[in-house]
Amino acid sequence: MKLRDYQVEAVRAVIEGRKRGLRRMLVALPTGAGKTVIFSELIRLARREVLVLAHRDELLTQAKAKIEAALRRHGDERRVEIERGEQRASSSAKVIVASIRSLHAERIGRVLAGRQIGLVIYDECHHAVAESNREVLARIGVFGERWPGTLVGFTATTRRADGRALGEVFQEIVTERSLSDMIAAGYLRPLEGLRIETKVSLEDVPVLGGTSFGAELDAGDFDPEALEEAVNVEARNQLVARSIMELCRDRRTIAFCVGVRHAEHLSAALNRLGVRAAIVHGEMPKPARERALSRFRAGDFRVLTNVGVLTEGFDDPGVSAIAMVRPTRSEALYLQCVGRGMRLSPDAETCLVLDFVDLSDLDLVTTATLEAGPSKVREAREDEAADAETNEGAPMIPIDDDRDEAPLTLAELSRRLQAFDPLTLAHSREAAAISANAWLSLGVHGMLLHFHGRDGGLRRFELRPRGKRGGAEVWLDDRTLARFSTMSAAIEAVDYELPRHGDPASARPDAPWRVHPITPELAEAVAALEPPRRATTVGEAIAHLALDRPELFGKPGPRQR
Repeated sequence: MKLRDYQVEAVRAVIEGRKRGLRRMLVALPTGAGKTVIFSELIRLARREVLVLAHRDELLTQAKAKIEAALRRHGDERRVEIERGEQRASSSAKVIVASIRSLHAERIGRVLAGRQIGLVIYDECHHAVAESNREVLARIGVFGERWPGTLVGFTATTRRADGRALGEVFQEIVTERSLSDMIAAGYLRPLEGLRIETKVSLEDVPVLGGTSFGAELDAGDFDPEALEEAVNVEARNQLVARSIMELCRDRRTIAFCVGVRHAEHLSAALNRLGVRAAIVHGEMPKPARERALSRFRAGDFRVLTNVGVLTEGFDDPGVSAIAMVRPTRSEALYLQCVGRGMRLSPDAETCLVLDFVDLSDLDLVTTATLEAGPSKVREAREDEAADAETNEGAPMIPIDDDRDEAPLTLAELSRRLQAFDPLTLAHSREAAAISANAWLSLGVHGMLLHFHGRDGGLRRFELRPRGKRGGAEVWLDDRTLARFSTMSAAIEAVDYELPRHGDPASARPDAPWRVHPITPELAEAVAALEPPRRATTVGEAIAHLALDRPELFGKPGPRQR
């Protein structure tokens, strides 16, 4: 496999750094840049034994497989073995892939006995400054003046939520590429961002103090138990589920949650809407977790709600939407999550990020630095407060009990969203454009648009999902017109063709006929719904009936299926 230009540059930079006398170097590359490819090449070039440090079981297994493949392609038969839990690397292993959590003093001594470790690779090394991890590195000897080896750390971000500097461990960043660089070069998908304000207050959620919380938690980030209690509320979960359903229709989606209960409740909310969702978390038995991931890749589930396990080392290019349901002050965690949807794939041209609860305070475009310093979270919040007096604020989806309100049209949803650039975090003052017409969502059953035909009668376009194949069929009244690979493409096509079939103005949310008083027949039909609904206009009544009784519009309803 041929290395990309920046991967070749990274290997060269490490070699040149060692020639300059550096022993502890850092490589900063975004998620999806192929860091394992780079350190596999460094391992291939190493003359002495190699130790690879990682935090997760999945990372250990993936690293072993990729290192072996890289070595075998060049006819290198060195043994690569894993050291974790009950697994012990044999004395004949030349490359040891180890769980840093399992390397207590006695075990490190046994691993190092009889070996001359010339290269130590530390994957996801933004965890290196945690005291327990520093102790492991010290026992290996990386801080010794006469240590003959080389430590190379790899990370997507060098900034921690607690402001601690990676310079406590590493001497120099020898090479770096930003997300912007990788996107511009065509190696990662571009990002789109939609920010949904939930109005959940995090003011009373404490942040973690101290210095060591393991691989998942950074000092300076929110306390997870208190955070879960704040955000795991029914109204918020309903809002998140509804947003995913409407905005990620054509995308396989990962939703990052705070805790297991949070993930379970969000998964249940999605399934109640008809969006097939599953949950994965670290407490699940490994076989069950692997089955869920396999079914997700196969398209049996459209959404995975997860806690932690997909933040690092998970590769699935078919994922093209990320729902950041977990508020965080950690840029490292945010980058890891967003990176899960940026790998190139023919399934989608962009990665959509749904940003809940002001996550976009985080500065994702930072020049990698070894200097300690506060994250720009505080600065951003201070700037927002200063701008509040002159800025009316972002359109938002409020948390309200909307059981008596008509379903949202896409135009209304557009007005309640705010677009943002996940790279620069710049917010657009214009609402995210979905459609100017009053498309009604039927949830998993598709979309509906009413308009006046040339004869003045009420007509409808309907977009019917095509199941696992994805995309939508376009129906005009009771006949099929076309098929499209994505729901958004179908909406665009109908909006464009609408003038050929009737009055375009009648399809808009502000069309006069929509605000006409409700007729007795419609009022009776709305009152017969369970639970009964309230409607005072023709538009409200049709919206309720379209959602609750789609059989009235030529399609079987949920109760008839």
